[in-house]
Amino acid sequence: MARQVRTGKKHETGRTITTKTPYGVTSDMLVKDEEILSKVQLPEYCVLAHDDLGYFIVNKNRVDDGLACPQRYDTMYRESANQKIMEAING
Repeated sequence: MARQVRTGKKHETGRTITTKTPYGVTSDMLVKDEEILSKVQLPEYCVLAHDDLGYFIVNKNRVDDGLACPQRYDTMYRESANQKIMEAING
C-alpha cells in the first residue's frame, strides 16, 4: 500500500484568523491602551487581550507560552467575559 503525501493544505472553516495563532495568546494581542485598562478591574496575575472575537482576560503565564489558552477558545467564557468587559469600557 502506497503512503499518501500531504499537500500541506489544512481544513478551512471559512473563518479568517488575523492573529499569529488561532488558539494561543501572543504578546501582540495584549491591550496596552491605558484608557481601556483603567476601566477594567483585573487581578494582579491577569492581563487583557483582544482578538477577532473581542476582549478576554487571560493569565499572564499563558502569554507566549506556545500552548492553547482555554480562555480564548471557550465560547461560553468568551461570551460572558466579553460582555462584562464591554460594559466596563462603555460605562
